[in-house]
Amino acid sequence: MANETTVNDDAPGGAQEPGLKKVMGPKLLLFFVVGDILGTTIYSLTGKVAGKVGGALWVPFLVAFVVAFLTAFSYLELVGKYPKAGGAPLYVHKAFGVHFLTFIIAFAVMCSGITSAASAAQAFSGDYLEAIVGDGVSSWAWLVAIGFLLLLGAINFRGVGESVKMNVVLTCIELTGLAIVIVFGLVALISGTHSPDVDPDPGRLLEFNAGTSPLLAVTSATALAFFAMVGFEDSVNMAEETRDPAKTFPRALLLGMVITASIYLLIALITSTLVPTDTLAESDGPLLLVVKAAAPWFPPLLFSLIALFAVTNTALINMLMASRLVYGMSQERIIPKQFGLVHRTRRTPWVAIVFTSIIAVALVSSLKISDLGSTTSLLLLVVFAVVNVAVLVLRKDKVEHKHFKAPTWVPVLGALTCAFFASPLSGRPGTEYIIAGILLGVGVIFWAVNFFIGGRQQKFDAANLGK
Repeated sequence: MANETTVNDDAPGGAQEPGLKKVMGPKLLLFFVVGDILGTTIYSLTGKVAGKVGGALWVPFLVAFVVAFLTAFSYLELVGKYPKAGGAPLYVHKAFGVHFLTFIIAFAVMCSGITSAASAAQAFSGDYLEAIVGDGVSSWAWLVAIGFLLLLGAINFRGVGESVKMNVVLTCIELTGLAIVIVFGLVALISGTHSPDVDPDPGRLLEFNAGTSPLLAVTSATALAFFAMVGFEDSVNMAEETRDPAKTFPRALLLGMVITASIYLLIALITSTLVPTDTLAESDGPLLLVVKAAAPWFPPLLFSLIALFAVTNTALINMLMASRLVYGMSQERIIPKQFGLVHRTRRTPWVAIVFTSIIAVALVSSLKISDLGSTTSLLLLVVFAVVNVAVLVLRKDKVEHKHFKAPTWVPVLGALTCAFFASPLSGRPGTEYIIAGILLGVGVIFWAVNFFIGGRQQKFDAANLGK
């Protein structure tokens, strides 16, 4: 979820290196935003959202977009005001100056990356893979998911140099899969060329689960659907490499979010119309069901390969981000320094990679994909709520250059909506809070060990986290 920045720990005397090259213009930044948001959720969790809300699948995606859009305005103000890579931990530290709070925010972001990658691993071992290798995958899916995470760890250890131009290629492939769903789905609905076994029902678009109130159905589904909109916040880590970020970011970020939200809404409408809700709820490969219904002649193998590529790309980016955050925290001495050990030949943070991989394997071995997605959403909603408050606190901090400024009501409403969807009032089950609490508790233990045994004065530069 965040870009990897090279650290030269051989620089003598702590000498400063040259600033990052400003290579990103509006088009590349737009592709980066769209590519970072698209991924696992729409390919694998659409059915789980339908299981929570019913046929009105489009509603929670629309609500999730509105909540994310509000928070995006806060990020735009902050990245324009402080155009350096750093993200939420940097903004929270500037606003409150409480080192422990900054650490918790950074650790929560790291945990969200691990839970997101774990959900991608489960998606990889599900229905899409079964369409390629045949029936029987479910009996050893957990083993495939673990193997998938270990492979990501090996790639991470070897060293992955992320390229913005490569991100354009990856985004185009992911968009191709979504375009197949939208184009084939619309053609099938308009011309009636869908599978003879399919009975399209537009009436499902206004149906909510009968077992609960429509409001609770929407809020509980939105708590999961919000996972689909995360990723926009990572673009702030490209600030130092963007030409004129104060001017470029607002249009690129907001346009990118509108594009992705439009794609999600179209897919939600088509999916719910073509595929019965009960069928969707049981699948972790919902878009494959749509393609089979809309274009039975299209090779399921080809679409499944595209879907597997999409979830793999999402998982790899998240595991990269998580391991680099652990490395950054160890370098700043806020967790034991052993987590910052770098392999002598590969020059990658191998202990951090092993640590994050072990957590991901434990999660994927014990939790369902919907729990992993919801926990990711929960962690980031808490982070976003704090960031929305931070933007208001930092209004007193004036800077000389011009930058975007959000209307005051936007971060206020953003903080309230994020807090609501992170709270039990949204219909979240208690297990999600237990999972998030255990993950953050691990971080608190490391903090305490470092403080009491390491004897560190835990003051650090938040701008260096995640680099």
